Amino acid sequence: MAGDFNRWAPESLDFRALLKNLSREEIVDVLSEGLCSHCEEVLEARVKNLNQKSSAELLQGDSFDDVVSPKRKLNVDPHTTSPPVVESTHSRMPKRLVSVLSKPVINKQPAFNHSNLEIKLNDGLSRSVINDDLSEDEELIRFGQVGRRKDFVYYENASGKEINVLKGLELHTNVFNPDEQKEIVELVYKLQKMGQNRQLRARTYSEPRKWMRGKGRVTIQFGCCYNYAVDKDGNPPGIVRVEEVDPLPPLFKKMIRRMVRWHVLPPSCVPDSCIVNIYDEGDCIPPHIDHHDFVRPFCTVSFLAECKIVFGTSLKIINPGEFSGPFSLPLPLGSVLILNGNGADVAKHCVPSVPAKRISITFRKMDARKLPYRYRPDPELSGIKLLVPPSRDNSSRNRHHLKDGKNEKPEFHLANKRFSDEDEFPPLGKSTSSSNRASRR
Repeated sequence: MAGDFNRWAPESLDFRALLKNLSREEIVDVLSEGLCSHCEEVLEARVKNLNQKSSAELLQGDSFDDVVSPKRKLNVDPHTTSPPVVESTHSRMPKRLVSVLSKPVINKQPAFNHSNLEIKLNDGLSRSVINDDLSEDEELIRFGQVGRRKDFVYYENASGKEINVLKGLELHTNVFNPDEQKEIVELVYKLQKMGQNRQLRARTYSEPRKWMRGKGRVTIQFGCCYNYAVDKDGNPPGIVRVEEVDPLPPLFKKMIRRMVRWHVLPPSCVPDSCIVNIYDEGDCIPPHIDHHDFVRPFCTVSFLAECKIVFGTSLKIINPGEFSGPFSLPLPLGSVLILNGNGADVAKHCVPSVPAKRISITFRKMDARKLPYRYRPDPELSGIKLLVPPSRDNSSRNRHHLKDGKNEKPEFHLANKRFSDEDEFPPLGKSTSSSNRASRR
């Protein structure tokens, strides 16, 4: 199902003729209003390639940067306090970015507004901040900053036995940094705009009417068409093999490669599909167990606003969007939650009404017996090489390259599968043997 992303571009227009009919001031407004610096770079390259001669005449000899730069701004409310400005950590040149991640739960709307974006999906991907070509030292530093938590415990009675229903859950934090989160969120908004403009395949994009609290979140699925319920053609819940959706976007494939390379996902279970969930404030996901048309493990990546996910063999629906269960887990921004074992197949999970705008991307690998009939393996997702962390013998060399020499986290040792176990968020699921017994029903 490897697709051509140029197919997703808006219909071709005679931009040269349109530009000739605009005044210089109108051109400035069109090319600067409401766009981030990255999108302005995309527009700059596109206009320059249209017709250098006519562009030069229209802009009266001024350089494109001279025209656009004075007007650069984001669509923010002039009456609100400006969010803090941070420096990009993935560019050789300093770049000012609006921090949209410092207080995600308090902010009820995303700090950047992409309502005016109509940019081709494949434009500018070479400038992605999710870089597959980090130097060895840079990648090791980033790898060392990933928090890994695998000791979640909660005992319930299942099939007549007391078992840890959370066994198999893993939470990996700091997998995607703020710059990378911003790029992913911007892409999701572009995809949403394309879906609204019917530039995606019919079953790729879904935006149902919000008929009650918590119902009607936007979903965008790639790689396969998945039915949540019986559809109008009588197809049952699960993968609809006869339907086609759009292929995984290049940026999502970069995310997959990182998660496999950085030991977040196993190389035996490389995702080939995903579902993007765009939550408005108050949206939710009811209790469920993911369909077995997808193999285990699978994972969910979180953006924009922290929320809680609730687990348990019996989850209660109290009110629309309000659920109760024995165990809840906060999902930090940029984190990856792995669901496997009992955590995927014994315990149900749900997301209560979210406190603010939120995006999640769930990556899953399809069962080979359920692949769409026109499915073709993606060569970009094969042969992913795992990052080999330095052994303890090389610890002094590794520390030498860490900033200020102050990072003294335990070194990685691949042979014993030992990673940094420093807690980067409040302990969750930990219990002594006595608390284990107390938690059993």
